[in-house]
This record gives sequence, C-alpha cells and structure tokens, in this order.
Amino acid sequence: MQASGPGSNSGDRDAIEAQAACLLARLNSAPSPQDEADICAWVESDPRHAVAFAHAEAAWEAAERLKSAAADITLPPMAVIVSEEQQRRLSRNIMIAAAVAVLFFIVAAIVTVRTFSGIDRYQTDIGELRDIALDDGSVLHLNSDSEAEVRFTANGRKVRIIRGEASFDVAHDQKRPFDVEARSAVIRAVGTAFNVRMRPSIVELTVTQGAVTVHSGGSTAQKVAAGSGAVIQPRTIALTRLGSKLIDQRTAWREQMVELDGETIEQAAGEFNRYRATPILIGDSRVSALRIGGRFRINDSREFLSALQLSLPIRAVHGEDGSVMLLYRDDEPAALAAN
Repeated sequence: MQASGPGSNSGDRDAIEAQAACLLARLNSAPSPQDEADICAWVESDPRHAVAFAHAEAAWEAAERLKSAAADITLPPMAVIVSEEQQRRLSRNIMIAAAVAVLFFIVAAIVTVRTFSGIDRYQTDIGELRDIALDDGSVLHLNSDSEAEVRFTANGRKVRIIRGEASFDVAHDQKRPFDVEARSAVIRAVGTAFNVRMRPSIVELTVTQGAVTVHSGGSTAQKVAAGSGAVIQPRTIALTRLGSKLIDQRTAWREQMVELDGETIEQAAGEFNRYRATPILIGDSRVSALRIGGRFRINDSREFLSALQLSLPIRAVHGEDGSVMLLYRDDEPAALAAN
C-alpha cells in the first residue's frame, strides 16, 4: 500500500471539478443524445462527480444571473446602504443561506440526473439469484455476486453487465433493439434468450433461443444462433457450436444447480465458490487434477463435499470461519483403491 500525501485528494478533486466544468460546457452547447448519455453516466459513476457537477451548475447559473443583473442595476457602495455591523450580519446570513441552497441544489441535481438518465441498477449478493421484470416485458436473470445497469429510451434498450453473469429473455420489439454491453462486447437481440458470463479474461456467450449479433472492439459483427455460443475477447470473437448437454450445464444456475461433467476438482471448487461467502480451498496439488461429475444444489455445497469424500481419495477439513480445505487422503480404503 502506498501512502498518499495531503495534496493527493486535493489533486483528485481539482481534476474532477475541471472535468465537471468541461462536461457542463458541453451540455450547454447543443449536445447530441450520446453526449447527454455520456455525461449522465459520468455523473452517476461516482458521488464526487455528482457533487462537482452540481457545484459547476450552481456556479454557471449564478454567473448568468450576475451578468443579467449587472446589465440593469447599478448599486451604490455598501457602506452607503447599511452600517458596518449590519454588513457583517448580512454577510453571515448570506453565507448560511448560500450553504443551505447549495446543499439543496446538490441533492436535487443528483435526483434529477438519475430521473432523466433513466438508469436502473440491479445487483445480487454472494449466493443470491434474482429475476427482474423489465419495463418492456423482458426478464433479466442475475446470478450470484452480479451487477447490471438498465437504460431504456424511446430508441433503444441497453443493459450493461458490470460484473458476474446474467441471462436474458428478451421481449420482441423490432423498433427498439436490445443491446447488452459486457466489457468491449456488444450483443444485440430483438426477441431471443441468451446467457452472458464475464470470466476473468473473456466474455462467454450462450444463445438458447433465436439469434443475436455480437461485435467487440473493431471486430466484424458475428451472428450467433440458438445452440451456439461465442468466446469474446477485446478484438476477437470465436464462435462455438454447443451441444444440448453443454448448454444445460451453462444455464443450470437458472435452476439453482451446479452441473459438473468431468471437471477437475479445481474447476468444480471454483464454481461452488461463486455461491459461498467462505471458499473451498485446495491444500494438496494431487487433489486439483482429480475429476468429478454430478448435479448439485448451489446453496448446499455439503452435498458436493460429501460426494467428493465418498468417491475420491479426498478429505475435507472445515475451518472455524466456514472455509473448507480439500486434502488428499493417503489412507485410501482398499475398496476405492481397487477401483
């Protein structure tokens, strides 16, 4: 961890305020719909952005009011109008009123930005699954520890997956395509069903009904039909033909199940760890390459651990924090050794 000096936060604040001023100027210079969407996204991405933007708007409006007033009014010196004591009292009252007004304006600006941007954010905790009915009749299914933003306009429907995995049942609307963004990938559908999983270095697409088009970075758009999938990287899209068994395995989470078909113990533990607050760990390299199959409930890994110990030379050691360590069982029973 690097220590930061007292000027580092100030530098960040200055940069944010400068960016807010630039975006406000853009907003007041005949912005395009895309400009407005980008500005809304920036304001919503960080509470500091919303505060800086509200300050910039307040300063802009104050400057406009002052310019207008200066053209029409010439005031005598303050000393002619009020006494010195009255000036101090007036200044103090103005400062208090201004502070209250700025606070009110910040809150109103944040609410206004969210209202007019039309962005709804949904997320799940570890072990939680959600089905969200969207305004157009589509359904968004979120897997464990996942997050997505939804923004519908008169011209389009957009979902951005921030993390995790999501599945979509898209309502047909020829005039408003349904776009899902996942890192550099954009998946477009009209009326279809598909699953998107964000893995560490790739985006995994599985189409279960209808067809979608997908592009990533500067790559050519590819069509992916039901029964197929794609492995998506920033500039490449590799199409894959999927059998029904693999599709069922990829979408088993929708039925709150983990389906394994000869995966290594390391891969299987990784799948269960998506639904556990405390992990299953591998404490012996000999365990990693062993393989297992079966169908298990995602919210009950005890079933999985029991199957491991019954069918493989593995013992599970439970930690006080709820974690589980998988160790190789050297005293393998004769019956298992014979198999």
